[in-house]
Amino acid sequence: MNRSYSTLAEHYCVAVIPGRPRKPKVKSKAEGGVLLVERWVLAKLRHETFFTLASLNVRIKELLGQLNNKPFQKLPGSRRSQFESLDKPALRPLPTHRYQYVDIKKVGVGIDYHVQYDSHFYSVPHQLSGQLEVHASSSSVQVYHLDTLITMHPRKYHAGFSTNPVHMPENHRAHATWTPQRLLKWGASIGPNTKIMVQQIINAKAHPEQAYRACLGLLNLNKLYGDERLENACRLGLVEGLRTVKNIRNVLKHKRDQTATTIEEINAPLNQHHENVRGSTQYQ
Repeated sequence: MNRSYSTLAEHYCVAVIPGRPRKPKVKSKAEGGVLLVERWVLAKLRHETFFTLASLNVRIKELLGQLNNKPFQKLPGSRRSQFESLDKPALRPLPTHRYQYVDIKKVGVGIDYHVQYDSHFYSVPHQLSGQLEVHASSSSVQVYHLDTLITMHPRKYHAGFSTNPVHMPENHRAHATWTPQRLLKWGASIGPNTKIMVQQIINAKAHPEQAYRACLGLLNLNKLYGDERLENACRLGLVEGLRTVKNIRNVLKHKRDQTATTIEEINAPLNQHHENVRGSTQYQ
């Protein structure tokens, strides 16, 4: 069983024993029940017409009652009497809370002590590293380490950061080697436009540590394209208002950085005097 199915079984305190593949006799009782419903319920409904779902459900309930009270042909009693004597005494009350589907996913902790789930980043205690496990429901995101609940956040359905200040270390000792000053110095070593781009990415976040991923992603583009192309791409990004790593990566991917574009060229008026402009006299 997968982990999500296992949590369902744990919630209801039941054991799930999957049937063996290609062994229909293992599930003979279940398959026989399906066959009976098709014969005694669905077959009778084929000649009847219903105009509402409620009326259909009422009729199905009547036919199921007839089927369950129908005496066995070779055994004493009926399905109803067997249920009352065997199954009903063993039933337990349902849990007080309804089961909520939980999506379970392995995640890694970034240098900014956040884990990512569905385009949103959730903070964890800065001491943690390596692989963690996220349990995401419709209302919350729980983070586990070695089957121990570490933290819980309200579920967010948009890109961004959810940071618990308790998770942040004093002076961010755990990330002393990764500081805004170091990132800015690295960006300045590539070029002035890259440094400005790094600074703007940092300023766009509530906490500088939340910008570490984006800054590292931007600066690591020089491994693929080189310092000169990255500097030109950042210059173009500053001119056109492109402020994300994805935008800069697209500029490099489509080689837009290799065109000589300046602010003066972008703002310059278009040349209206060439052979393709015929003038107003052509329309008289």
